[in-house]
Amino acid sequence: MNASAAVADYLAELAEQRRLSPHTVSNYRRDLEKLLAFAGAVPLSELQVHHIRRFVAQLHGQGLDGRTLARLLSAWRGFFVWLGRRGLVQANPCEGVRSPKAPRLLPKALSVDEASRLLETTAEDDPVLAARDTAMFELFYSSGLRLAELAALDRTALDSALHEGEVRVLGKRSKARLVPVGGKAREALAAWAAVRDSLADPDEAALFVGRRGRRLSHRMIQLRLARRAVQLGLPRHVHPHMLRHSFASHVLQSSGDLRAVQEMLGHASIASTQVYTHLDFQHLATVYDKAHPRAKR
Repeated sequence: MNASAAVADYLAELAEQRRLSPHTVSNYRRDLEKLLAFAGAVPLSELQVHHIRRFVAQLHGQGLDGRTLARLLSAWRGFFVWLGRRGLVQANPCEGVRSPKAPRLLPKALSVDEASRLLETTAEDDPVLAARDTAMFELFYSSGLRLAELAALDRTALDSALHEGEVRVLGKRSKARLVPVGGKAREALAAWAAVRDSLADPDEAALFVGRRGRRLSHRMIQLRLARRAVQLGLPRHVHPHMLRHSFASHVLQSSGDLRAVQEMLGHASIASTQVYTHLDFQHLATVYDKAHPRAKR
C-alpha cells in the first residue's frame, strides 16, 4: 500500500462525497502528513497503539495543546477506519489513545454595549464601502452567521431578507437553514442594495463585493471588521466568530431558549450550544456581584 496515495484518495472522498469544505480538507491533509512523517519507514498496516501514543507524546512535548491533539487523533482515527473498510489495515491503532486534557475555553463575546458601538456608523472615506461593511456586520450579529456563510451569500438573498426577514444560508457539510434577519440588519441591507451595483461587476452574483467588483474574500471581511473595531476604540481584537458568539450569548441571556439558539446557529448537537449557558451564568454572576449586598468583598 502506498501511504501517500491512500491519503490522497481519502482526502478526495472527503471533498467529493462528504463535501467537506476546502479549509477542513486542508486541515485533514496537514494532520495526515504529520502521521506519515512520524511513521517514516513503518507501513501504516504495521502501526500499533504504542506508536500512536509515542507520536502524540512527541507532539505534546513540542507544545501542541490538548484540543489540537484531539483534533489530530480524530483525523488519524477516521483515516484508519477508512483503511480498515478497504482491507488495507487489520486494526485501528488510534483506538484507546487519548489526548492530554485541555481546559475548556469559553468563546469570547462582546457585551451588548460593545456590540452596539461596533455597529455605529463610522467616518469612512468611501460611503459605498461604509454601507457594505455596516450591512455585513449587522447581518453577522443579527443572524449569528459563520464567516463562510456570510461570504457565500448571493444578491438573490436580498429579497427574502428585506421582505420576509429571513435568509437561507448553507452551513457546514452543505446543510441549509433559515435564519432570522432583524430590523436593523434589514435597514443596513437596504442601504447596501441601493449602492451595490455601483461597485459590483455586472455579472457578479455575490451579495458582498470588494473594490474590484468581485466577491469579497474571507480575509478581507476579517480585516474590515478588525479595522472598524480599532476605529471605534473597542479594547480588544474583534473577529467574525466573536459576533456569532455575541449573537448566541445575547439571545440566550434574553430568552433562555437553548434549543432555539441551537437551531439558529445550525449546531448538529445541542452539546455544542450548551457552552453558551456558561456565558449566561458568567453574566448572572457579574450582576450578582454588583447588586447583592452580601456579594461585595
